[in-house]
Amino acid sequence: SPPIQNFISQTCCGPTFPRRSSTGPSRPIRAAAADSEVYDLVTRIVVSVVLAPLFFVILFFLPPVYLAVLMAAICALASYELLRATGVSHHNGLYGFTATAAAAIPLGQWLGKGALVAGTAAVLLTVTLFYIAIRLYDEERAVRVEDVLLCLFGGLMIPMALSTLVVLKGMEHGRYLVLLPVICAFLTDGGAYFAGVFLGKHRGITKVSPNKSLEGYIGGILSGVLFLLLYGVILRQFAGLEVSLPVMAVYGLLGSTVTELGDLSFSLIKRQFGIKDYGNLLPGHGGMLDRFDSMTFAAPTLLILVTLLPAF
Repeated sequence: SPPIQNFISQTCCGPTFPRRSSTGPSRPIRAAAADSEVYDLVTRIVVSVVLAPLFFVILFFLPPVYLAVLMAAICALASYELLRATGVSHHNGLYGFTATAAAAIPLGQWLGKGALVAGTAAVLLTVTLFYIAIRLYDEERAVRVEDVLLCLFGGLMIPMALSTLVVLKGMEHGRYLVLLPVICAFLTDGGAYFAGVFLGKHRGITKVSPNKSLEGYIGGILSGVLFLLLYGVILRQFAGLEVSLPVMAVYGLLGSTVTELGDLSFSLIKRQFGIKDYGNLLPGHGGMLDRFDSMTFAAPTLLILVTLLPAF
């Protein structure tokens, strides 16, 4: 009978309760996630609106020495963020030596002694790092070979890539050339971000950045091509330059592709070391390296293209 069945059910299996809706508790979570995305988007836009004009003034209007000093500071900060995020020991001067080498390389480019300064920095930093590693071997503050390689990457490779902005600035039509990688890198990143947020459906294209979508990657590449074509039209109209738009399209296609590869490359480092951002210096963007990671691929690529295939 029903009373007996109810008694047996409650005795053996415990009391029964009304089943809760599976969609109820998740709604506040989804709402909170949406609010967080909106806040991050607004913060990202505000920081960009404030800093982008200042960066543009240095790139376009001021003499190259200002850009060299700015890039020296950016490279030093980026090297510090890389070493801190990847857990390189900071008790033995590695941060200071690496940041010093990183800052010297853009300044060397401005002085017209880029190869000499970069070569000297490479030798001195390598000798110093291995001397410290040998001296501290098998001690509590021992320096791993991985630490040495990360210092060389942050102190040499990243600044040599970013200092190509100083090289572009010093060339004929430098004020226009130096904007090529900046437009390509930043607007590819921006196009990929907005395309992913508003159109992204096919996610998980790469395990390195599983939240990024196919639509985001395509949107980033299209943004790079379209904005460099627009930049070419502007140069034709207002700078009086003979600009090859097909070559600008090539700049945009190759530049935006390596930009996204650069972003994924530095995401690979973050994924391997279990970190979200390299720092928090720039709200909504992360650290300095988070903002300029893709530039390390875009700037040298555009310098090579400008040298081999001039658009103007």
